[in-house]
Amino acid sequence: MTIEEFFQLSAGRWFSHRSSHDLASKQSKNGKSELTIEALGADHPDLVKLSKNHNIDPSDASCGIKIVWNGTIETEKQKQIGSTVLVAVPDKDNPSQGKLLQQTVKPETNSLTVRYLIGDDDALTLTTESGNMCLEERLWFASPNLRMRATVLKRSGEFSMTSFTSEIRMMAKTPEKASETSKSASS
Repeated sequence: MTIEEFFQLSAGRWFSHRSSHDLASKQSKNGKSELTIEALGADHPDLVKLSKNHNIDPSDASCGIKIVWNGTIETEKQKQIGSTVLVAVPDKDNPSQGKLLQQTVKPETNSLTVRYLIGDDDALTLTTESGNMCLEERLWFASPNLRMRATVLKRSGEFSMTSFTSEIRMMAKTPEKASETSKSASS
């Protein structure tokens, strides 16, 4: 699978349920949200703008996605609402890996560069490093309408937090429709 195919398969509306565990405080939290994921073509204005913001030639970017979320965490009263744009820039020598440029639409966050790798098992692994923090996230499809995510956060080399998320497509794709999406992503 390519990053373009993974993004195409991810497009749609999803119900997400996350369970997180903070290892230091030994506390667990659950959260629920709705995600809308839109695949962006190589010429999409958001993709071009983010590439330029990272001093990357937009022609080096292969695709992108925009993710919008609206959710709650069981112990917090404030809703979690936001969006992010991810742009894939594959390595020239090995397109199954590369970097994802990220811009979250929150004034207090900076844009990030994330490393990605598509494994032989078609799972997408994302690695974000910043200072003494490392976030590793693995995403895979159990079926066309069920996506899983496992996340590990390390601070100063020590495990700090883990989470597991299941995402169910709200408007299920039929097997024929999923196959068409996969074929169109590879062409």
